[in-house]
Amino acid sequence: MSIYDAHGVAASGALDDLTHFAAALCDAPVALVTLIEAEYQHFLARTGIGLDGTPADISFCIHAIAAGGPIEVPDTHLDARFVDNPLVTAEPFVRFYAGAPLRGDDGAILGTLCVLDTVPRAGLTPLQWQGLEVLARGAMARLEGRRTAREQDASEAQSRRALEESDLRFRTLADTMPQMVWSTRPDGFHDYYNARWYEFTGVPQGTTDGEGWNDMFHADDQERAWTIWRHSLTTGEPYQIEYRLKHFDGTYRWVLGRALPVRDAGGAITRWFGTCTDIHEQKLALEEREIISQELSHRIKNIFAVIAGLIQFAARARPEFAPIATDLRQRITALGRAHDFVRPHSAQSRPTAQQDSLKGLLADLFAPYAPAGESRVLVKGDDVVIDDRSATPLALLFHELATNASKYGALSAEGGSVTVTIASEEPQVVLRWSEQGGPLIATTPAGTGGFGSQLIEMSAIRQLGGSVERDWRREGLVLTVTVPMTSLRRR
Repeated sequence: MSIYDAHGVAASGALDDLTHFAAALCDAPVALVTLIEAEYQHFLARTGIGLDGTPADISFCIHAIAAGGPIEVPDTHLDARFVDNPLVTAEPFVRFYAGAPLRGDDGAILGTLCVLDTVPRAGLTPLQWQGLEVLARGAMARLEGRRTAREQDASEAQSRRALEESDLRFRTLADTMPQMVWSTRPDGFHDYYNARWYEFTGVPQGTTDGEGWNDMFHADDQERAWTIWRHSLTTGEPYQIEYRLKHFDGTYRWVLGRALPVRDAGGAITRWFGTCTDIHEQKLALEEREIISQELSHRIKNIFAVIAGLIQFAARARPEFAPIATDLRQRITALGRAHDFVRPHSAQSRPTAQQDSLKGLLADLFAPYAPAGESRVLVKGDDVVIDDRSATPLALLFHELATNASKYGALSAEGGSVTVTIASEEPQVVLRWSEQGGPLIATTPAGTGGFGSQLIEMSAIRQLGGSVERDWRREGLVLTVTVPMTSLRRR
């Protein structure tokens, strides 16, 4: 079928007024608007004839198309092209023909506006030809408009079908997902939930549309959920929250809620899509692990305290070992402080600093060396992430340095201080201990291979896989420890 919809236009009578006017203008009994296709000539509009078309091979109009312009046949009986034509020898007995082409925007001739008579004629007047061509252009304009409207309707219908198919695919996919899936308009109005949501909550469909979803949250979580959701709607930032959602059995289960905005080409949010994932078992397991972890941490902390007590008790019986016992007890206390930093046994013992922060650990270790709030150990530079595995050797290393500095170095003198510089230089971290303001150093101190030095070497080299460099400057010790980043935290 032609893109100009021959049957549709003919049935609508959209061009009949043009053929009526053409017949009156040219004083002809028959006027037609024709459309030529490969095998058939359609009469899109007609006046004075009952046919709706003819075979293309006997069409008069096909000659107008071949000529590329208007044609006129004063007497078909005198024209070899038409004398034997069935339209001449039988009904409607055409003797006169004049046709103006219907030319499209691309220049192609698709048919004609023509007039026919059953008697021969001398020809149309110039005014009649002018009028016939004006009417032909009008007919073509209407056909083009009709075509455009049909193409637009077809495009819209195709878009609707594609949208319906896309919506069906989305709903089918969403209903097969194990998570609850929901969607909102840009203003946050909830207008879609998948089957999993209704299976989980047990509520009738549609009852949680709009703001009804918040009533499904535990009372203690509602305000928090609203606050976070409003923030996402205002800023466009992704939405994420853990909350308790009412189950169909009346209990509340922990779920993880997430949502992302969908934006158009201009960046405006057109829709939010979100999911709710049941994490109740995982949440309970984490809580149980946390309780067990805190209990183990508490027992380990008690073990440190017991060992320190045993050392102190033994020192009382052997006074000559008191200095060694004091050093050992302080090292165990440092280990306890490091353990409590990364593995607090209760909320009360949890450090204020972030538990994976090297700066936080050092601040906790150096707190005893700041009497009356005076800070004598300055930690600066980059903060790096540590874990419980690296906290112990780091605590032993810096405790040993601080202890030596308080006995012999910068911290033993009033006004002396230490600067610890952390430099993250992927793939390693450089830790520099610099003493200043203490007793001046004339030569490298003897006895640097003692237990304390061995402890520093063991912590930095054996346990952390790093290296140690000592620089005995006149103003104080500068010790540089280089450690692989991978030794400080697990990947």
